Amino acid sequence: MVQSPKLVASYWTLAGPVLPLAGDVSSTLSLADRARAANAAGWRGLGLHVDDVAKGLQKHSYGELRQILDDNGIVHVELEALFDWFAKGERRKTSDAVRANLLRAAEALGAYQIKVAGDFSGAAWPTDRLIAEFQELARQAGDAGTAVSIELIHESGICDLETGIAVVEGAGAANGGLLLDIWHVARAGIDYGAVAAIPAHLIKHIELCDAAAVQVGTMIEDTIRRRALPGEGDLDVSAFLRAIAATGYRGLVGVEILSDAQRARSLNDAANVTFRKTMDVLAEAGWV
Repeated sequence: MVQSPKLVASYWTLAGPVLPLAGDVSSTLSLADRARAANAAGWRGLGLHVDDVAKGLQKHSYGELRQILDDNGIVHVELEALFDWFAKGERRKTSDAVRANLLRAAEALGAYQIKVAGDFSGAAWPTDRLIAEFQELARQAGDAGTAVSIELIHESGICDLETGIAVVEGAGAANGGLLLDIWHVARAGIDYGAVAAIPAHLIKHIELCDAAAVQVGTMIEDTIRRRALPGEGDLDVSAFLRAIAATGYRGLVGVEILSDAQRARSLNDAANVTFRKTMDVLAEAGWV
């Protein structure tokens, strides 16, 4: 069996039949089953949602959760997701509670990163505030032995390279950077040439999937119901990977598949077919 030490099955890829934005989004599948299926397919990394960790802690200690991952060859753990880390009032109070849980889990599980995102309410936040808040978040993450990456999400307040780079450069944290997901890069119309010009030290993570050339339905529907496996859509995944390689980044590669089709697959099928398709596009782009 071929394994890739760089490939991470992001949370939704192997979460099973759980729909994003549905309240508690913890997986209906056990961590042991997901880790076992991931390892058997060739994955060495696995994403966990903060709700998923909380569910796991109802039956296991952090040590037991980490042992499950170790027993199944999972080296890299990714945690998601923190929102409103820059906000005020009740939104910030709620966010800080999630932050505490994510930082605690990151330290206990040895997670390599926590995913964060910008504002989804339409509110505009001064760049200086985003920089200061991200700098503090990165400091706290460093104390927990992990990194934080801002995912450029098309419908969020941090969706373009200019804003994302301004925040992470301004914060100046070695463990803080950008997460570039081909889905959001494509939907935001970001040119791959601009991606290739990003300094490598500003990129903390990348994510792959595929998509139709144009949005189908609403942005939310398109985002959570119609992502395709790498190589099965209209996006030029190989060109995206070559652009990333041009920056000098050769770190971990996440694969995030949110779709009705993925949720309908068995766990083993989801793990295997996604891994194989991803390895094919990585080979085509010269990554393996």
